[in-house]
Amino acid sequence: MMDKIGKYEIVKELGRGATSTVYLALDPFSQQQVALKVFNLHNLRDANRAKAYRKLLLTEASLAGKLSHPHIAKIYDAVMEGDVNYVVMEYIEGETLEKYGEVDHLMDLGRIAEIIYKCGKALEYAQYQGVTHRDIKPANILLRGDSDIKISDFGAAVVENQQSTQVSGVGSPAYMSPEQIKEQPLTHQTDIYSLGVTMYRLLTGKLPFDAANSYSMIYQIMNIDPQPPSTFRPEIPREMDAIVLRAMSKDLTQRYQTWDEFTRDLVSLISYNVPQQDEFFDTEKFNTLRALSFFSNFSDVELWEVLRISDWHKVPGEESIISEGEEGVNFFVIASGSVRVVKQGRLLSLLHQGDCFGEMAHLSGKDARRSTDVFAKTDVTLIEIDPEVLTRASPNCRYQFSEAFLGMLVKRLSMANTRISRLLSDDKDES
Repeated sequence: MMDKIGKYEIVKELGRGATSTVYLALDPFSQQQVALKVFNLHNLRDANRAKAYRKLLLTEASLAGKLSHPHIAKIYDAVMEGDVNYVVMEYIEGETLEKYGEVDHLMDLGRIAEIIYKCGKALEYAQYQGVTHRDIKPANILLRGDSDIKISDFGAAVVENQQSTQVSGVGSPAYMSPEQIKEQPLTHQTDIYSLGVTMYRLLTGKLPFDAANSYSMIYQIMNIDPQPPSTFRPEIPREMDAIVLRAMSKDLTQRYQTWDEFTRDLVSLISYNVPQQDEFFDTEKFNTLRALSFFSNFSDVELWEVLRISDWHKVPGEESIISEGEEGVNFFVIASGSVRVVKQGRLLSLLHQGDCFGEMAHLSGKDARRSTDVFAKTDVTLIEIDPEVLTRASPNCRYQFSEAFLGMLVKRLSMANTRISRLLSDDKDES
């Protein structure tokens, strides 16, 4: 094995296929581990196939630096020089979802819904960047930890406003939409279809169409309606069957029109139909953040970051949350319920969903002490953030927090001014 490709130092081989080998490598300048996908185009004896694969590589290379989303594997760099063709990607320590599409490795329903939700939000982001993936399947979705996913392999993508002609016939037949098989113009709805097939596979361990060969597979995709997933796994609720079958509808007018429709149905499913413990699913958290006034100006990418740096708690009514005089700089945003803010036994204010408290200690700097008591008035769900962790967030995310604090302080100041002017006019009336 060679020890260097370009400037990258090869650590070890991660895997190889007919047309490419993937290495774990080190970028000597940033000291960052990367995945190096090196294309072996000379392995393709057919010149036309080699040309088509080179086009796929160029597509992936053209996306370097363009797709920046927590659930899309980043493409850092690409080199295309004669026989040297490689793409430099984010290295993700994990495995693909392929194993979890096997009957003896199926995940629980909540986890599957959450993974598909994250894929949907990432592909919605890609759509806004003018990118349709065209090859969504378990092998192109990487899983790290419990449910942290990254979509990879954008070689087959259709990129808006790109001048080159698209390579046809790419994709995996079992996951292709009917319109992809017919080689019709494609939109994001083809990715919705393929993600529906992926969800079917993860739920049941089976493909929706059982075929002996590609011709039979293509015939079924075009003409046969799949069995509901619950046929093979009885605990799947009807609502989950409905989501999968709608995503896989052959009729584009019946299929989900937008990613938002698809992901909203997944949120409803997770909230109401999937048995869950006291934990919060990331899906539920993301949707909650999106609805809170405090986070109204945050982009989806920034919200995923908030989710990563925050702790979520449920606190029963009447319980103390923070006490006057104690040390502490963590601040809280109320996800649901109400709290009472009390100073020396007197009620200062009631705060509700979307309000923030505890930030004054953070804004005052280190070694600050709490200036009030805060109690849960009702059962509350709190989003707690440690300023120390926030300092390591992206500049955009930190900027949005600063803006949100500023907006909130201006609002409070305005309310305080109104109160003072009322008090002053009351005094005048009395005199």
